[in-house]
Amino acid sequence: MYIANKERYETMKYNRCGKSGLLLPAFSLGLWHNFGSNDSYDNMVDLLTTAFDLGITHFDLANNYGPYPGSAEENFGKVLKHELSPYRDELIISTKAGYGMWDGPYGDHGSRKYLIASLDQSLKRMGLEYVDIFYHHRPDPDTPMEETASALDHIVRSGKALYVGISNYNAEQTKQMAEIMKSLGTPLVIHQPRYNMFERWIENGLQDVLKDEGIGSISFCPLAQGLLTNKYINGIPADSRAAKSSPFLTKEGITADKIEKIVKLNKIAENRGQSLAQMACAWNLRGGKLTSVLLGASKASQIIENVNSLNNLDFTQDELNAIEDALK
Repeated sequence: MYIANKERYETMKYNRCGKSGLLLPAFSLGLWHNFGSNDSYDNMVDLLTTAFDLGITHFDLANNYGPYPGSAEENFGKVLKHELSPYRDELIISTKAGYGMWDGPYGDHGSRKYLIASLDQSLKRMGLEYVDIFYHHRPDPDTPMEETASALDHIVRSGKALYVGISNYNAEQTKQMAEIMKSLGTPLVIHQPRYNMFERWIENGLQDVLKDEGIGSISFCPLAQGLLTNKYINGIPADSRAAKSSPFLTKEGITADKIEKIVKLNKIAENRGQSLAQMACAWNLRGGKLTSVLLGASKASQIIENVNSLNNLDFTQDELNAIEDALK
């Protein structure tokens, strides 16, 4: 049985999630990749316990994470039962529903039927009575937003989730959902958007809405699926995600223009005494606009490296200007 590091909270930074009472670690661990049925269980244990030893208290899942869909929750449930169960009340566990999960008309999108049934399945897979945060994973244009909001409200009132959030909603959709949830008495506490140096759409209105509504935020893909590391500077390594025909990062996406920008960014990071990955993580947290950054990792050493970016979160204006120039 794993025994946690007694000093685990000393170096991690914790940020208030919007206007709620919830504190989240500056870095959270996502189980999108490397926790599926084909992955090493021992490595999963290493990833999760290393993260917790570093003060990462938030583990983020979704119903369809795998492959196969649901296997990440099953594997997390095993690690929780055998290694982390004494620490359940120190953990924030989140899951989501909104993408295709099972056949037929009720296994996708944002209906009350789908969201409640999916969460019930997730709780069984993880061996939990409740999750700390439940997200609607993406907006559903065909279901009235009031129905989705009512389902989220019901989920909190039934005790199956302590808080609710949304993911992948644009600024207008977020404002609309926030107003409905507020009227129901179960406010949204968090939004999970994709955000990194190459993908900055949340700066065009969404961050303003989140600030105005008092909603926290946690970014996924802060390293652009590994592009914002030094991995691809000298080509595509054989063991990389792009070399394995990943649908999330393709060889075609690693253009000469992207490599040129990465090389420039890497030089700025070196001058800061950081790896490019560390600088990319710190950049996400700049200005305090994000509550947390969601890390993905295939090795425990990557978690350690990225959490060490906490040693230098400050940017000079010259550094910020240099980053903007490199990204042009």
